[in-house]
Parts: sequence; C-alpha cells; structure tokens
Amino acid sequence: MSNEITAVGLDIGTSKVRCVIGEPSPDGKLNILGSGEADSKGLRRGVVTAAEAVAESIRKAVTEAERVSGVEIDTATVNLSGEHFRGENKVGVVAVAGVDKEITQDDVDRATDSASALPLQPGWEIVDRLPQEYIVDGQDGIIEPIGMTGSRLEARVHVVISPSAGRQNLVKAISRADLDVEQTILEPLAAAESTLTDDDREYGCVVLNIGAEITGLTVFSRGAVKHMAVFPFGSTHFTTDLAAGLRVSIPQANKIKHDYGCVASFLLSDDERMETIEIMPVGRTESRGLSKELLCDIMQPRAVELLQHIAREVRSTEARIPSGVIMTGGGALTRGICEIAEQIFDAPTRIGFLENEYFTGLMDGVQSPDWAVAAGLAQYSMRSQIRGHKYGGTSPVRAVTDWMRGIRDKFR
Repeated sequence: MSNEITAVGLDIGTSKVRCVIGEPSPDGKLNILGSGEADSKGLRRGVVTAAEAVAESIRKAVTEAERVSGVEIDTATVNLSGEHFRGENKVGVVAVAGVDKEITQDDVDRATDSASALPLQPGWEIVDRLPQEYIVDGQDGIIEPIGMTGSRLEARVHVVISPSAGRQNLVKAISRADLDVEQTILEPLAAAESTLTDDDREYGCVVLNIGAEITGLTVFSRGAVKHMAVFPFGSTHFTTDLAAGLRVSIPQANKIKHDYGCVASFLLSDDERMETIEIMPVGRTESRGLSKELLCDIMQPRAVELLQHIAREVRSTEARIPSGVIMTGGGALTRGICEIAEQIFDAPTRIGFLENEYFTGLMDGVQSPDWAVAAGLAQYSMRSQIRGHKYGGTSPVRAVTDWMRGIRDKFR
C-alpha cells in the first residue's frame, strides 16, 4: 500500500511557500522523500492578492521538492489561513433513533449538524467542524459514542467559519500551478499535527504558529480543540519596528532581525551588550554602529506586547495548559521569544520541532518550526489516503480528482 500513496503537504504562507513530499514507512511514520521552499509573492495576511504570483511561487517550491524526491506530484493537501477565520464552541442535541437505542454514525452526524446550524453572513461558510466531546444521557467526556446505548446524544463541536472567497481564490491560484487540491486543512491544526504528542493534547496545551503577518492560536484540552483564534500580526512587526527606529530599508531591517535580533535582554552577555554592528541608514552615504543592546531594546517591547495580547485570549478560555506552550512558524526562531513567552504565559514553553515518532527519512532539511505546517499537511495527506485504501480502495477525494482530470484531458 505504501507504494500507492504519495503524501504531499503544501504550506502557502505570506513569506514562504514550502512543500513536503513523503510516503508511509513500514512502521507507520511519514517517510519524507523531499522538500522545497520558495519566496512567497501575491499574498497578504493569508489572502490571495495576485493569483499568478502565488502560482509561480508554488511552482518553484514544488519543482524543488520534486527534484529532491524524484517524484512528480499533481495533488496536494493545502493550508487554510488568514485573519478572517472565526471559531465558536457550539452544542447540538438529538434523540437517538432506532428501537434498541444504539448510537449509530447517523446519530453522531445529526448531532454534529445540529451543533453546526448557526446563521452565516452572506458569503461566509463553515470550513471545519471539530468535535470536542459527546454526552450520552448526561454522561460527558465521551470521545467515541458509536455503539453505546442511550436515548439522548449531545455533541460539543468547535465550528470554524470564514468568507468563502478566500478559500476559492486560493484553490484557483493552486490550479494555475497545475495542481489539484486533495483537501484543505486549517493552518494551526497542521502545525499541531506534526509537533504535538497525544499527551500534549490530552493534558492541555497551546500551539502558537507565528507567521510573517498572522499568528494562529489553538488551545487543546482533553484531546480536542477547545479554542482557535487568528491574530493580524506576526514577525514582520519586528521588521517594520527596526526599519522605523533605525531609519533603514525593509530588506536591511529584515536581515538585521534574522542575523542579530533578540527579544530577551537577559540572554545577552556583557560582551554582547557592548558589541556593535554596522548599519546603513536610508539616504546616508556613511554607515554607523548599532549596539546589540539597543537592538534588543527595540524588539523586546513589541514581543512582550504581542504575547501579552495572545495570553489574554488564552486566559479567557479558562483552559488548563499543563503541557505548556508550543511555538511554531518562522517567528518562533526569533532568539529569546520562547523565554519571554514562558514568563508571560507562566507555563512551560518550547519550540515546536517535528516529533520523531511521526517522521523519518530526509528530516535534516525540515527539522525546524517553520516547516511544522508543511510536514503536518503531508501527515494529513498520508492518513487520509490510508483511510481511503482501507475503506474501499481509492479515497473519495482522489477518485473525484482523477475523474475531473480525465474530463479536462478530453478537451485539451
């Protein structure tokens, strides 16, 4: 079966486009065959602003992944992101059908549909429904109710909605790159998929996916998503702060951030505080020195401000997070941000690297928090295809994809 499955994760971010290609290994892990990365163009805060530019970025990343893996791909599992996503916890209740009162899949579907029956603004749609728990005749905490006996089934579901145009425009841009969309997965869920253990989800944790322009928050408790939110800020805020404060260009500010940036002054040694770097202000012909201490003084207040804003959101959920905060995305690579977050959240905090129990193969190039989403998407792709093989040979998504491709070929 593993030879019939090619898992592809395509992370289309505001700063980078990343592609991971893999296949199932005999021990059930995702064997990474290759990966590719390209600068991202044509997106702003997760929304497509220039479809052809997005398509070109996708082509470059996919071509690189195909070259490394030696595998040509035509479908991919893709991330959904953007500041427009909204999540709500909803409850649905139904009477169990049937004479014997044994709960079936149909009962579960009806309860989930009941919980998801919320009024939507014109142009909005439900993009995901995430079951939290089921309650059978007042007994809560049930994860799998099928086969149980009861007369009343209650479903607690986290429903995520967004404008439909955002997803549709993303799919069109991917189509321009000659790829079909296998499925779309919410970006925070993909980041969690590759970095969390079952214990993390069960005991409670927070996943922060810090991108260039948006930050995704996911709170897990008792094995399920308790809360999701998206914030319209990310690591680009550090870049713009440096550009304004130092009077340098955006490209130079970005390089200074990556090469020397730190948001925790207590991590700087005495020698580092006195160390200077050369910068070239815009419109000047002579460079000037900048101490690393001053650089940290510019970046640290912004880091504290952003993390405090997120921490207030987490506290509003009243969730317990003994497994702490897991930080993914390119912004998690900023020196000191993990230490600052640990103080602000008052919880154990770590950088979200790919879990070795889930992955094998060419790990060296992707063992970084900025690859968490792409690897998680590939993992989703592998698991959905395995389920398709298990329950009837070809997955429904792949069957429809193959049929559509056949129709297009007839008209070429």
